[in-house]
Amino acid sequence: MPAQQTARPGSRMRAERKAHGYTVAGLAECFREIAPDRIKRRLPSLRDLERTIRGHEAGEHVPGPTYRLLYALAYDTTEDRLFNRPASEATPLGSVQGTDTPQEWDEMERRLLLRLAVLGVGAGALAPQGEAAVQLLDATLTSAPRDMDDWQLACADHLHALRTRPPQEAREDLVLDLLAIQRQIQTPGEEDRTELLRILAALSTLHANILTRLGAHGSAVRWWRTARQTADATGDLDLRLMVRRSEAGAGLYGQRDPATVLQLTQKAQQIAGDRPSLGQALIAGTQAKALSLLGRHAEAKRTLHDFVNAAPDDWPSSLIPAYWTSDQVQFTESWVYASAGEETGADAARDRVLAHRFLDYQYAANVRLHEALCTVVRGGVDQGSQQAAAVLDALPASYRSHMISEIGRNVLRAIPIEQRQRPAPREFQEVLASTAPRTLLPT
Repeated sequence: MPAQQTARPGSRMRAERKAHGYTVAGLAECFREIAPDRIKRRLPSLRDLERTIRGHEAGEHVPGPTYRLLYALAYDTTEDRLFNRPASEATPLGSVQGTDTPQEWDEMERRLLLRLAVLGVGAGALAPQGEAAVQLLDATLTSAPRDMDDWQLACADHLHALRTRPPQEAREDLVLDLLAIQRQIQTPGEEDRTELLRILAALSTLHANILTRLGAHGSAVRWWRTARQTADATGDLDLRLMVRRSEAGAGLYGQRDPATVLQLTQKAQQIAGDRPSLGQALIAGTQAKALSLLGRHAEAKRTLHDFVNAAPDDWPSSLIPAYWTSDQVQFTESWVYASAGEETGADAARDRVLAHRFLDYQYAANVRLHEALCTVVRGGVDQGSQQAAAVLDALPASYRSHMISEIGRNVLRAIPIEQRQRPAPREFQEVLASTAPRTLLPT
C-alpha cells in the first residue's frame, strides 16, 4: 500500500497509543503480556515488536490480523471500533463522563468479560479457572443490589486487602465489585445514586492505588481520572480532596514528574479553599515529598512543618474507614528527613511508623529504604546499598510492588554515578532489577 494511503491510519494508531498512556516500549511489553498462547509463541522480540509498532505509526505498513487483535486487546476495544474511527474519538479507559449513559457501563462489562476470556481467568486477572470463574461472574451480575452499609463494608475490606495482601490478589475481588456497583448505579429507579457514586469514587481510588502498586501507570492514571470526575459529580468536598491527594501521592512513585505532582497539589488546594481540613493537611504532606524529590529540601522541611502542625490528633473516619491513619505523618517525616540526610529525624520517624498497629506492608519496607537512602546521602554508599539490597531481597516475590521498587530506585539515584560500579552498589542494582514487578495489562 502506498505510504500516502496509510499515513492517516498511522497517525490514528499513534493517537490511540498516546491516549491510552503507552510508550512504544510499554505497548510492546503489553502485547507480550496479553497475547493468547497461540500467538505469544510466535511473537518476535520486544525490540522487533517496537520496530513493528513504529512502522504501523509511520504508515510504512498496516497491522495484519494478529496485530489488529493485539491492539484491540491492549486498548480494551473491538477491532472494528479501533480501525474504523478517527483519532479524535480515541477515548481512554475509565472515563466517568458516560455516567448517565448505560451503554458506557455495558462497554466496561464487555471489556471485563473479554479479559476473562483472553487471560483464561487465572493468568493474573480474575482468579478462578473455567466454570468456577463463569459462576463467580454470573453471581456478580445477577446479585441483588446492596445497601450502603454493605458497600461501605466492601470499601473497608478492599482497603484491608490493599494493605495486607499482594496487589494482584487485592485487585481480583475489587474488579468484580467495580462491575457490580456500576450495574447498580444504572438500575432504573435507584434512589441512592449519589451515594453509590461516592462508593464508586472510593473503589476507583483503591483500584488506581493497586494499579500503581502493579506498575500499570497508564491504567492507573485513567482510573484516577474516573475517581476524580466521579467524586466531583457528588459535590462532596472531602471526597474530592481525598481523591486528589491520593492521585498526587501515587504520582510520586514514578507515575508522574514531581513538578507535575506539585501542580496537582496546588490545584487541590485551590479546591480546598481556606477552610482547614484533613484533606488540605494531607495535600501539604504530599507537597513536602514532591519537594524532596526535586532536591528542594529546605522548602520540603518548611512544608512538612506546616503538615505536622495541621494534621489532626484524632483522625476522623471517612468513606473508606481508616483510609487516613496517623502513621502517614511519620511516614512523610521519614521521607523528607531521609532525603535531606538528617539521620536523627529520619530514625525517630521510622521507629514511630514501625510501631504503628495497623501498618501497610509497603510502609514497613519503604521506611527501611528511607534509612538506606539517608545513609547514602550522608556518604555511606556501600552501607546504604547493602541496607537497601537486604530490604528488597527479604520481600516475597508477590509483595514486590512498584511503589517499593521505586523507593529503591530513589536510593540508587542518590548514589553518585562514579561510585555505582563498586561491588556493593552493583549488587544492589542487581537485586533492584530482580525485584521490579512486571507491569500488568491496562484495566
